[in-house]
Amino acid sequence: MNHEMELTMVKGNEALGEAAIRAGCRYFFGYPITPQSELPAYMSRRMPEVKGCYLQAESEVAAINMVLGASAAGVRVMTSSSSPGYSLKQEGISYMVGSQLPCVVVNVQRGGPGLGNIQPSQADYFQMVKGGGHGDYKMISLAPSTVQELVDLTVLAFELADKYMSPVGILGDGLLGQTMEPVRFPEMSPELPYRTGALTGAKGRAKRFITSLDLSAEALEAHNLRLQAKFAEMKKNETRWEEYLCDDAEMVVVAYGTSARICRAAVDAARGLGFKVGMLRPIAVWPFPNEALARLAERGVAQFLDVEMSAGQMLEDVQLSVLGRAKVHFYGRLGGLVPTPREVLGEIRKLLGGEAK
Repeated sequence: MNHEMELTMVKGNEALGEAAIRAGCRYFFGYPITPQSELPAYMSRRMPEVKGCYLQAESEVAAINMVLGASAAGVRVMTSSSSPGYSLKQEGISYMVGSQLPCVVVNVQRGGPGLGNIQPSQADYFQMVKGGGHGDYKMISLAPSTVQELVDLTVLAFELADKYMSPVGILGDGLLGQTMEPVRFPEMSPELPYRTGALTGAKGRAKRFITSLDLSAEALEAHNLRLQAKFAEMKKNETRWEEYLCDDAEMVVVAYGTSARICRAAVDAARGLGFKVGMLRPIAVWPFPNEALARLAERGVAQFLDVEMSAGQMLEDVQLSVLGRAKVHFYGRLGGLVPTPREVLGEIRKLLGGEAK
C-alpha cells in the first residue's frame, strides 16, 4: 500500500475506524462493548464529517441486520464488537454470506467465556474462522499484529469483501485495540458509486430480490455448491502469512496477532542463545496457511510451538497442517493474561533441552 501521509500516533481502535473511512466506508452500525468502545465512539464523531451515517443500534442483533440492509443498498458498511457481542451477530453474518452481501465485521477479543472480562484474549478464534454461525460457510478473517497492519488490513478487508461479495472479518484483541503506535494512513478513497446489483427501490425499475431463503432443497444445494466454489477461490488466492528466521529452523513458533509480537521477541532471544528457532505468523487466520506449515514439516522442522492467549484453538489447525510429521506443542495463557517473551523463551528452552547446539 502506498502511504502518503505523515506518521501519526493513533490508538488501534481509532486507527481502524479512520482506515475504514479512508477505504470508503460511510455507514457504521454497532453497539458499545469494551475493549472496542473507542471504535464506535470515533466513528460517531467522524462519520458526520464525511457525510456518512453512524447509528448506535439497540443491540448487536439489530446492528448486524442494519449492516445487511445497508449492504443490500450497495454501500460499504462496517460493524464492530467484542466476543459476547460478536456472538450475537453470527446469525446475521450467516444471512449475509448466504445472500452474498459484502461488509466488514470487527471482533476485538476480550476474556471469556460468558461476559468474562475486558482484558485481551484470543479465545474467539473458533467462532471467527470455523463459520461461527449456522450453515456451511467460511469467511476471510484477517489478524493484524501491529496498528499499522490494522490500518492496512482494514483497507484490504473492504476490497476483499467487494471482490468476493461476502463478509470479511478483522480479528483483533483488547491489547491491540488499546495500543498507540505511529501509523501512516492511505489517502482518502474517492466517493464510491453504489455497487452494481444493489437494491434501488421499486419505482420505475426492475424488481430485484436479495435473500438467503430458499425452500427448495435442490435449489439450495446448487446455491451452496456455488458458495463452496467461491470459498475454494478464497483459499487459493487469499492465504496470507509471514515467515521469520525459518530457513534453518529446527523449531518453529506459530502465533498470530498480539501473541506473534511477543513470540518474535522470544525467537530473537532464543537465536541469541544459539537455538535454531523461527516463527510462522498467519496474517489470514482463514484461509489458514496449511501448506506453508506442511512444507516446513517436510523440510525437516522437528517441532512446532503454538502460542495463543487461549486454551489452544489455532492449535487444531497447526496439528492438521503438520499431520504427524513433527511434534506440535502448545503454550497459552487464559482469562486475559498475556504471555511474556520470557515465558515463551522458557518454553522454547524446555522443549529444546535447555542447551543450545
